[in-house]
Amino acid sequence: MAIPLSYNVRNLVVRKTTTLMTAAGIAMTVAVLLAVLGLVSGLQKAFASTGDPLHLLVLRKGGNAELTSLFTQEQFQIVKVFPGIATWPDGQPKASIEVVTIVNLPNVDNPEGANVTLRGVSLRGVQMRKLRIVTGRWFRPGQREIVVGAGIAKRYPSAQLGKQLKFGKGYWTVVGVMSGGQSATDSEIFGDANQVAADLNRPDTYSSALLEATDEIAAAALKKSLEADRRLNVTVWSEKDYYANQMISAGPISFLGYFVCIIMAVGSSFAAMNTMYAAVARRSKEIGTLRILGFTRGSILLSFFAESLLLSLAGGILACIIVLPLNRVTTGLGSFITFSEISFNFHIGPAIMLIGLLFSLILGAAGGLLPARQAAKKEILTALREA
Repeated sequence: MAIPLSYNVRNLVVRKTTTLMTAAGIAMTVAVLLAVLGLVSGLQKAFASTGDPLHLLVLRKGGNAELTSLFTQEQFQIVKVFPGIATWPDGQPKASIEVVTIVNLPNVDNPEGANVTLRGVSLRGVQMRKLRIVTGRWFRPGQREIVVGAGIAKRYPSAQLGKQLKFGKGYWTVVGVMSGGQSATDSEIFGDANQVAADLNRPDTYSSALLEATDEIAAAALKKSLEADRRLNVTVWSEKDYYANQMISAGPISFLGYFVCIIMAVGSSFAAMNTMYAAVARRSKEIGTLRILGFTRGSILLSFFAESLLLSLAGGILACIIVLPLNRVTTGLGSFITFSEISFNFHIGPAIMLIGLLFSLILGAAGGLLPARQAAKKEILTALREA
């Protein structure tokens, strides 16, 4: 005969102070895990939504970042006539030569500033990307005008529509805010390629070339052909792979977060175990009475184990409530590849919450099994004498 679940719920309610304290400890542990998972998920979403499978990024030989790459106008003239590149209606190849550097801007977290990616690009390079103007307009060629990503506009007070930023040889006016659908592009500033290159004293040497292939088969063949051409001496990345490679930035934070979470999990398991041992000690008379009424050792073990799971589940639900306000909060993380900050949103969805609840149940199971076993092993007379 099984003990009703309402019996366990009533015991948790009666011991509300102990229940709340233990649940709060479990909640803090689970909340740390959820925050780390939300951060990594948000960063993954930003990079996963960046890039097109038909886009190829051409860098210098061995390059893995546009910032440290050198790509000349002469190389570009050779590259853009390779077969397999898609064309515009006027017959021109869908190819964009771009220059990438970093500028320092003060943000909401660091008044001293953080590095932000500045990309010099042509308007056709803009058209190759899935971007839209949120407010304002696109920059005009030959002018010191820039368009900032939505993530930049959120985190950098100086990068607002109509304001001016000083870098290169003068001041640049923010004429628009663009959105790439929460992609890594939201962390960049776009300006006219020729004007940016001139300000950097790089009129002939840019950073990379972006190409659009006609289809995925053509993209693979184009990549192979470009890398095999000895005149170019280049490395070609799929744009998707290039941004996926930048997920290495989340590695140290993930490791630290999981490490702290494991330490806290051990403490939370012992807290749950201590709570359940105390419950067993206080309820010896109840255990003896239950045995007299005909409840088996197995049903008593299951009842106390279920109580521990309910206690931890309450902590898991509390953790979800605590971290839910973090969802879609914009934050930034420095990249070890681009040496600039990537703005992205925390993403705490149903799947991550489910992981948090399952993790809390694991904590409850680890902390409740031994006390439940002790309760089930009590002899009737011993339990009644201890009351």
